[in-house]
Amino acid sequence: MTSVLRLATKAGIIFDYAIKSLIWVACAFLTFAILAVSVDVVLRYFFNRPTTWVLEICEYILLYVVFLGAAWVLKEEGHVRVGLVVDRLNPKTQAVVSVITSIVGAFVCSTLAWYGARITWDHFLRGVPSIEMLHLPQYLILMIIPIGSFLLFVQFLRRSYGYLNTWRLLHIASKEYKATP
Repeated sequence: MTSVLRLATKAGIIFDYAIKSLIWVACAFLTFAILAVSVDVVLRYFFNRPTTWVLEICEYILLYVVFLGAAWVLKEEGHVRVGLVVDRLNPKTQAVVSVITSIVGAFVCSTLAWYGARITWDHFLRGVPSIEMLHLPQYLILMIIPIGSFLLFVQFLRRSYGYLNTWRLLHIASKEYKATP
């Protein structure tokens, strides 16, 4: 059992490193987009020489930034949540609600990853180009959707496991509290 636990711990460390690396890639993409748009504005309004590719590339970058960063944001508990009701619940019930929402999130992300992978593969096999000016292969644009959704799926599973452990600890603590005279 300890070798399985060690393997899971190593896999978790590697996964954390991967999503942290991807957030840096997303930051680099976003920085590039900011600089490219700034240069395009200067070229357009001061030199009357607008670029033709900046808008299209920035659209793709925005898609990539979302899917590259989503798993890291979930790991940091940075996603928007409405705590109006959940924050009023006791900690054990909050943990149960978090497990349920994490499992639902994992299901949604696995579905998105599955269908995204199928569509990306189909576009790859058929050689579908984008309809924009650069005519990039569509699969290069779409491939981030199944990749990012899969990473988010894994993080939702990890999150549900963490909240399940929190619930167990709170459950054990409440039993011990009730047992003490």
